[in-house]
Formats: sequence, C-alpha cells, structure tokens
Amino acid sequence: MAVTSEATTLWFGDLRSGSGTTSLDTSDAAEFPVSWAARAEGESGKTNPEELLGAAHSACYSMALSNALASAGTPPESLQVTAAVTFAPGEGITGSHLLVSAKIPGISEEDFERIAEDAKANCPVSKALAGIPITLEASLA
Repeated sequence: MAVTSEATTLWFGDLRSGSGTTSLDTSDAAEFPVSWAARAEGESGKTNPEELLGAAHSACYSMALSNALASAGTPPESLQVTAAVTFAPGEGITGSHLLVSAKIPGISEEDFERIAEDAKANCPVSKALAGIPITLEASLA
C-alpha cells in the first residue's frame, strides 16, 4: 500500500524580503517559519528546504540502517544520524553528509562499515537524491 504525505508552504512577498510557513499536513506535527535569509545566510529561528531535506534524509537513513543491521542479525541498540545538506546560492543543493554514531552489540567494524554503506546506497531518500554527492562518516560508539 502506497502512502502519500503532504506538506504545504504559504509564502508572502518576493524571494529576498518575503517569508512564509511550511506545515507538515499529513501528521499535523508542526509548522515552521521559512525565509530566503535562513536558506542563503543561515538566519536563525527559521528553517529552509535543506534543513527539512536533512530531517528526511536522517530519518530515512536511520530506518534503512536499522533494518539492514537487524536483517544481518545485529540489531542496533541506538543510532544517532545527522544529515548535513549544503546549499550554495546560484548553485543549488551541492551534497548531503551523513554522520552516524551507532551502538550495536556484537558487530565487527568491517561488517558495520559494509552495512552502513549499503544502507546509504539503498535508503529511498538517498536514491531520490541521486543527483548530488552523498557522503558517509559512520562510527561505533
């Protein structure tokens, strides 16, 4: 069964001086203020598409890695995944860097690295981001 999720952005004004809000409609979990300044200059207190994309990438990768580890007989005790998505004005989104710290009893470093790389390649959000470089820095805690 396919699931479709929705988010809506309401924008006021032009790109540089305007601003808006992005709402997570399907879950009704949150509404976030957005602006060009947050995207291009890192203005605090507002989010941007890259931060939201990072949330999607880190959540998806966590699920993919957890599933792959459990399938290999070494389910994780915990995973901490950060996705750092970079935006360059005039260039666009230039990459996503996954930073992983994992507690996994009974796994070798070699097996962990292999499974982590495979999860990076096969996570649905990673596949959707195939047009940009995705890097991975994973370690056992």
